[in-house]
Amino acid sequence: KSQLFRTRPLNNNNTNGNGGSAASKPKIQPKYSIHRDVLTHEVVIKQTGYAARDKSIPSSLRSCWQSWNFFSLFTGIIPILQWLPQYSPRRDLAGDIIAGFTVAIMNIPHGMAYGLLAGVSAGNGLYMAVFPVLVYMFLGTSKHISIGTFAVASMMTLKVVETYANVDDHSSTLVANASALISNGTTTESPFLAVDPITRLEVVTSLALTVGIVNLLMAFLRLGTLASLLSDPLVNGFTTAAACHVVTAQLKDVLGISVNRYIGAFKIIYTVVDVIKGVPQTNLVNFGFCLSVIVFMMICNECLKPCLSKRCRFPLPAELIMVIGGTLISKWFNLNEEFNVNLVGNIPSGLPEPVLPRLDLVPKVAVDSIAIAIVTYSIIMSMGLTFAKKHGYEVRANQELFAMGIGNAVGGCFSCIPMACSLSRSVIQDQTGGVSQIASLVSASLVVVTLMWIGPFFSSLPRCVLAGVIIVALKPMFMQAKELKKFSKQGKLEMFTWISTFLCVVLIDIDIGLLIGICISLLALYIKGLKPYACLLGYMPESPGIYMDLNQHRNAMQVPETRIYRYSGSLNFATSLFFRKALYEAVGLDQIPPKKSSSSNSPSKSSKSSYSPVSQNGNRAININGGQEVDSSSFKVLILDFSMLGHIDVAGCRTLSDVSKELKARGARLLLASPVDRVYDTLVHSMALSEGPFEIFPTLHDCVEYANACRTA
Repeated sequence: KSQLFRTRPLNNNNTNGNGGSAASKPKIQPKYSIHRDVLTHEVVIKQTGYAARDKSIPSSLRSCWQSWNFFSLFTGIIPILQWLPQYSPRRDLAGDIIAGFTVAIMNIPHGMAYGLLAGVSAGNGLYMAVFPVLVYMFLGTSKHISIGTFAVASMMTLKVVETYANVDDHSSTLVANASALISNGTTTESPFLAVDPITRLEVVTSLALTVGIVNLLMAFLRLGTLASLLSDPLVNGFTTAAACHVVTAQLKDVLGISVNRYIGAFKIIYTVVDVIKGVPQTNLVNFGFCLSVIVFMMICNECLKPCLSKRCRFPLPAELIMVIGGTLISKWFNLNEEFNVNLVGNIPSGLPEPVLPRLDLVPKVAVDSIAIAIVTYSIIMSMGLTFAKKHGYEVRANQELFAMGIGNAVGGCFSCIPMACSLSRSVIQDQTGGVSQIASLVSASLVVVTLMWIGPFFSSLPRCVLAGVIIVALKPMFMQAKELKKFSKQGKLEMFTWISTFLCVVLIDIDIGLLIGICISLLALYIKGLKPYACLLGYMPESPGIYMDLNQHRNAMQVPETRIYRYSGSLNFATSLFFRKALYEAVGLDQIPPKKSSSSNSPSKSSKSSYSPVSQNGNRAININGGQEVDSSSFKVLILDFSMLGHIDVAGCRTLSDVSKELKARGARLLLASPVDRVYDTLVHSMALSEGPFEIFPTLHDCVEYANACRTA
């Protein structure tokens, strides 16, 4: 039998690894000594009764049928049935009412502002705080996010509206009258009649329905993990650049001027040029009013709200104060007629009637809906995961897609834009004591009251007030630019992803810039996966059985006549060339000639009986990854440590076979150590396909002891 290892204390300090005192350590330093035979992986498999997982289709169907539970499936589709029976009105209702009332106060100005930003009326933005919210309350899994409007989603919707709408909503009545004249045989031409009249509201509702269909398809295909493809630098750069588009779209309302609408690449530059040209025609009353709103909002957000938050649970409703105050000032001073200040316009009282969106527009907006669906899902999912981690519950990705799909489809029938969630409203809902989506029910009820009886009051609200509210609300998005410094420290690829996404979204367009950013992010992910971490390992002289990277640990010793190569990541058809090249460079395999005689590779007696430090041997050395130089003389055993190998395919097994044959030609042998079960299954499967054979061991130290036994035999 071979003794595996015998350990002794690695240090004699008086503190533990967590910085604790000596009192938290055992009084006697633990030691262990193991005596057993060196085992191969095949022996371990037999002794543990391991059985490879059956991947056949009948087995998958059988396991799926055995796990089928109709009640669990039903409650999983409608999550409110899971948490509502556990809801305690005495404990939770007060917090939800306070949070719902607070969110409703924010929802009114935000809904009106982002409704106008999306290219439709302020009332459509208010509808967003009712219908999608109620759907998500029943089907969503997050308890704290505030569903409704969001600046980025509204801006992306505006791009689609400006692309396909050819008739303003207020002209739809004229279009209908003109169509009636034609049907009656009248040939009088109308300047308002288009060949195929498409109103802004029709585009928005069809877009919401299409986004809902995309969400449902993603849920059916189990693409909930798709949000992980949107890396932090990508999302950060995209939202920051989208904020630039939002501010540019508000400049005309800030100055009170009219500018041309542009579609396509560089539209933000053309818009800024037109705004600069229109500065001499600035409406000074409009501009002064908007500037006053921005100053007031900044003072409230930066000074008053932090002070009041220490004394009062309710946040200062600065946005609602400005909306109500702006409406009253507009009515008292008659700003529209006296000073030509643009107003929000008619906000009908009551709720809209359900109308099926135009299905003929679905193919036209399908491509744009994919980008909106991905962006809104990533925003909702990221916010949901943040609060779920904070409060200790689960957010299910595919169920979120299902809830968004139904919410968007229902919202499309009630004149809503595509749904998202707001960071500021979600944080306020959490901070004011909201513990469930009952808070959203309270908020939606208050918004319904506003729509039924108070909505027409806001028809006299100046658009410049909402422009100021939007600009101030975008401050957190612009502050995200500070994260670029953090991404630059993470790596060059992260920084390049942020910069390229930001510039492409700003200079080209939102959807095209997002597509380019996703491609760059995937390319960065591919580059990182294509060059996984690999190194040569050595042992600790004080504690045999522990193996460290020779490049990073200078006192580590190299096992004589043995090379231990650790490879992490995946070994497949895409990485096999890099694996072979890195392996040959690390162990100097391409510098060792094929074996010509039995004496050419015979080791000396001193090499058999002792280990020599890497830094003290006198053989020719090579450089591994720019690190410490290690011996590249001939060796008898090459050990591949696969403890960090997550996946291998048949192409990777074929590469191992080629390496094994080349080692045999040079008088050496290949040993594999510590493969996980799925890697071992693939290796066994490849040996059945005439690859290999491979000598596999359950641990690295088993493999080293076996190599030493072969060397000294």
